Amino acid sequence: MPTIAIVDGYSAGSALSRALAERGVTCVHVRSAESLYDYYLKTFRPGDYAVDLGFVADEDSLVERLRALGTERVVAGTETGVVLADTLNHLLGTPGNDIATVTARRDKSAMAATVAATGLAVPAGRCFESVDEAVAWYADSLSGPAVVKPVDGAGTDNVRFCGSVDEVRLACATVLAASNLYGVPNRRVLVQERLVGTEFYVNTVSYAGTHRVAEIWRYTKRPGPGGGPIYDYEEPVDRGSALARQLREFVFGVLDALGIRSSAAHTELMLTDRGPVLIETGARLGGATLPDVVAKFCGVSQTFLQAQHLVDPASLDRFDDRTPGWAAVRNVSLINPAPVAAQAEDWCSRLSELPAVVAVAASCSPGAELPQTVDLFSSPGYLYLAAEDPTEVERDYQTLRRWEQHGLYGS
Repeated sequence: MPTIAIVDGYSAGSALSRALAERGVTCVHVRSAESLYDYYLKTFRPGDYAVDLGFVADEDSLVERLRALGTERVVAGTETGVVLADTLNHLLGTPGNDIATVTARRDKSAMAATVAATGLAVPAGRCFESVDEAVAWYADSLSGPAVVKPVDGAGTDNVRFCGSVDEVRLACATVLAASNLYGVPNRRVLVQERLVGTEFYVNTVSYAGTHRVAEIWRYTKRPGPGGGPIYDYEEPVDRGSALARQLREFVFGVLDALGIRSSAAHTELMLTDRGPVLIETGARLGGATLPDVVAKFCGVSQTFLQAQHLVDPASLDRFDDRTPGWAAVRNVSLINPAPVAAQAEDWCSRLSELPAVVAVAASCSPGAELPQTVDLFSSPGYLYLAAEDPTEVERDYQTLRRWEQHGLYGS
């Protein structure tokens, strides 16, 4: 079995470390920073690692320690680990992504410019260091529905939908006055056209420039109370469909443009009247999923495909992309409509009463406060619905939303 280093093995990275440890892989953990967001830290699985190097400030020292451990690959566990994982693979001479485009894999402005240079569609937009510059450009060049967000955030962190100069001004000021999800002050803000169409994400695994699609899901989002989007639910797309082929061709072009050659990737895009348009790509696993459930109902999960290819790179060539014939599957985000002073003791168990529920991923703390859901990270969790009859999934989804409006989470 190989020795694999995971940089920031949190969130989706914790599922990867589990999958690798179960396969007998020797896992080494590396932290990209001395301190990280608590949301990630609580997902860490220390028992999956033979060695935890923690945060090593001196890059040369870190490389030597990884080399002494016989490290054969370095992978990013979550978004914060992307740049360091790519850098370490470059310095170690292990399979990884193109170091020349590493900045474009984290900076959304550089990402859009790099992809656009290959002829693929991206939203019209620019990044700015001042509110006045951003507002002036918006008024002159866009003057319509816009999206304002940090250049290196994640999820829906400080993402705002805007439709006027005043809204753009407020959104830009909010971003530039804040830090991103990882605690880094926002020095620049990105203003882009708001795309209209159907949103998807495509989860892939690549090795030596060969790409394979593990999952395609269709997003449904709704406006949140703060003016930005919040996640509603996701439904899988058959990997063998004509729609999947269209999305696959576009995404593979994006991966090539960004130099993603040997890693997992999570690509979000909008299918518009002018075809697919890139939203953004992360050179790491997609998050907020239960790999066991995804594999059962979709044939394979991105986590399991990456783990298997790390053990056996040739397995990507043998990957069967047929999708099982389940009629309806939904990954539903939980939405708390108002702040809760004390969580109900039974709200998690109550969700399991819904007939179509096959899994619940939620953190229940009876008696504790629960914030209003304004983004991905203030959601109480998520659950999966699955049934052969799509009406059963829709029925339980509507029941869940009704329960939420009538005090599911407490008072």
